[in-house]
Amino acid sequence: MKVLVVYDSVFGNTEKVAQTIGDALRPMAEVEVLRVGDVTPEHLAGLDALIVGSPTRAFSATPAIKQFVGGLPRDSLNGVQVAAFDTRIAVEETGPRFLALLVRVFGYAAEPIAKRLQGRGGELGVAPAGFIVKDSEGPLREGELERAAEWAKQVVHPQ
Repeated sequence: MKVLVVYDSVFGNTEKVAQTIGDALRPMAEVEVLRVGDVTPEHLAGLDALIVGSPTRAFSATPAIKQFVGGLPRDSLNGVQVAAFDTRIAVEETGPRFLALLVRVFGYAAEPIAKRLQGRGGELGVAPAGFIVKDSEGPLREGELERAAEWAKQVVHPQ
């Protein structure tokens, strides 16, 4: 099985999650983990699974991730398991009530990434996931990397 993990990262938290996902899948698959700007069309050839991650910035994925996913040709992911993740602040723990309302309206980055991947023909292997950072710059909440590793295994073994 050939898996590509594509990510963008601002403060390093999303990169840590992407690397953890790659490490968790290596015993089961041929895995490559790449920052979004390093992906070439050759990396996308013959994929069995594509996992895309972004920090949530202004209730959305980074522009680089949106451009990457938007640039994938329609039906280019037919037969490919896809999954999406983001890093996010737990607004229920840290944010004002107004921010929590905005999150309910606009959401986080993972869900729209997953929908766009499906729009390119991908088959959603696992529900989109969000991994919590303690503050806007991190660090990741304790236990999130372990949770990311378990989530990743569901991509190659959907339930």
